[in-house]
Amino acid sequence: MNTSAFRVMGGKPLRGTVQVQKAKNAILGMIAASIVAEEGETVLHGVPNIEDVQRAFELLRAVGAKVNHDELNGTVRIDASSVTTGILPEETAAKFRGSVLFLAPLQIRLGYVELPGSGGCDIGTRKIDFHHRGFARLGARVQYFEDGRTVIDLENRRFTGTSLYLDLPSHTGTENLMFAAAMADGQTILENASVEPEVLDFGNFLIGMGADIRGLGTHTLLINGVEKLRAIEYTPMPDRLVTGTVMVATAITGGDVTIRDVEPDHLRIVIAKLEQMGVSIEVDGKSIRVFRPRNRDLNPINIQTDFYPGFPTDLQPCFAALSSVARGTSYIRERVFDNRYDYVDALLQMGADIIISQNDVCIIKGVNKLRPARIRAESIRAGATVLLATLAANGESIIENVYQIDRGYEDVEYLLNQLGADITRIETQPAPAIAW
Repeated sequence: MNTSAFRVMGGKPLRGTVQVQKAKNAILGMIAASIVAEEGETVLHGVPNIEDVQRAFELLRAVGAKVNHDELNGTVRIDASSVTTGILPEETAAKFRGSVLFLAPLQIRLGYVELPGSGGCDIGTRKIDFHHRGFARLGARVQYFEDGRTVIDLENRRFTGTSLYLDLPSHTGTENLMFAAAMADGQTILENASVEPEVLDFGNFLIGMGADIRGLGTHTLLINGVEKLRAIEYTPMPDRLVTGTVMVATAITGGDVTIRDVEPDHLRIVIAKLEQMGVSIEVDGKSIRVFRPRNRDLNPINIQTDFYPGFPTDLQPCFAALSSVARGTSYIRERVFDNRYDYVDALLQMGADIIISQNDVCIIKGVNKLRPARIRAESIRAGATVLLATLAANGESIIENVYQIDRGYEDVEYLLNQLGADITRIETQPAPAIAW
């Protein structure tokens, strides 16, 4: 069976001006939330044509909603008036982790939801039992079956407001429980909530639908349940992770790129770390200019990931690629996911000098240059990382399993080729099995 791959001719500095897509991590929750609108159409603008969004559309159609996605302008129209089932099909739900965002909407709309499992990137332990515990505190009954199914149902079709505390300020956990509380009977206090920009965008979307949510942007949310939410028209925020990826791509190739229509405040720590490495940044309103002469050495860096406003775990792999060609030794400590170093083997194939210490610190000693190689994208962000590395390596590289990159980046080869990259999408045959 043929699979998509990228052929990358590296060594070309990126130059020019681009605009990035809207935020996947905000949009997936909005797509799921549209289920509760029993009348009218939910209209979202600028929705990227990426694999995770397509999986969300498949789940919507599987439960009975009608979806129209104009891929040319990114406008999506969702009519959820005909939703009839709360059973999420395994063949779709198991492909991406965003399926967990369908739990609250289906309980609210139908009184139950059945989830076979959730997929996504294998980047460590990302249990969702705390979602289930939150639903239970709000009055749901959670049942686990030996075949792996989870069934959650509401006896009276309504959640009941209560006090909730998240052990970790989880993005999806906050969205799920905030949404459940938005249509509960009474008031809910949700403590240790995520303050990620995408969560705020999702919260503002719910407020537009008629929710009463107070405290967005703080770790304590006060939510007064309402009887009904309505379909609305909404434009999500720009994707700060795609923006950050383009910024690092510019730095690693020694280029000069301006990214328009972004939110620089969402990337303050990313900007600070790039400047520490010797990359020049200019912020002008909603634009960010990134530039580094190719003869300017990069400084090593220390990074410790954390929940927002800390350094974003999703951009840690990209900075590992950048650190691989810095002058000196960099140290990266991953504190959010326990398998986020899934890019290391690929970078080692390209000549990087990386070790993982006994206390799980990624130690990167910069090399003069990376060499081209045939490598594989193991996850969305690992895929972005190896793509950055191939852009910096002189010569031809092949990146296999680019489905992972396509899950989060819309037409990334077109985006980067606008700036002078040389990336071609090709079809390849999987490597033959080795007979022993």
